[in-house]
Amino acid sequence: MRATPGRPAGRRSTRLPSQHGANADSGSTSPAILVRKVTKAFGQQVALRGVDLTVAEGDFVALFGPNGAGKTTLMRVISSLARPTGGNVEIMGEPLEKAATSLRHHLGLISHNPLLYGDLTPEENLRFFARMYDLADADGRIDALLEQVGLSNRRRDPVRTFSRGMVQRLAIARAILHDPPIMLLDEPYTGLDLQAAEMLGGFLRELATSGRTVILTTHNLEQGLEMCSRAAILNRGRITWQGGRSDLDPQSMKEIYREATSQPVASRHAGRDQR
Repeated sequence: MRATPGRPAGRRSTRLPSQHGANADSGSTSPAILVRKVTKAFGQQVALRGVDLTVAEGDFVALFGPNGAGKTTLMRVISSLARPTGGNVEIMGEPLEKAATSLRHHLGLISHNPLLYGDLTPEENLRFFARMYDLADADGRIDALLEQVGLSNRRRDPVRTFSRGMVQRLAIARAILHDPPIMLLDEPYTGLDLQAAEMLGGFLRELATSGRTVILTTHNLEQGLEMCSRAAILNRGRITWQGGRSDLDPQSMKEIYREATSQPVASRHAGRDQR
């Protein structure tokens, strides 16, 4: 259900526990996210054309691309909200198609759709998702998150009365409720007012230093480069470029972006790994 506008609440910091230690101690050699030759078609319309993407544990990948490039479709496939037409996805070394329900515990998603129920209150929404994740001490976690996203004073109001910014704050709380090691953020700034955008920016900066694995899709090159460790460009359903952040500045990224998004669909894969 979609929430309708209301008055935004005060801005708070969303502090995240670090996951560096968990990653370092796991001994895992599998990437956090492995996408191999993924295709997705909607009837005659092809959205993804053999996407290959590897995201190591702890990487923050900024995924750039124009409207219609397939970014949202790819994020929906990775988050198990959509099934690929072909290819496969692995999360933490496990095939997503065989264990989608259990693997969702590893994922937190923030997207255009807040995945919230408008007739429920923030408290009720978070309690619903806490039950889905079998979360222990749900009440304490919910109280802390509502305080952190500045919605404690609106905890018993229906979400349908909230502004877009307030809904996105609650979506952040929903996404991190179960403390997932992987975060997927699909154009999270879309439609936000200045106050909500500032709050989200603080959340993303904390996310970038928390040791979590992150994929962020955005049109804003400077915004994405500020936080990422790696960058990739998706154009017309293909990854046409990818590389490490250390060699990039906003001006060089603009030139790379212009070249990578001007290529026809049948062009060779331009994304030689620069890591």
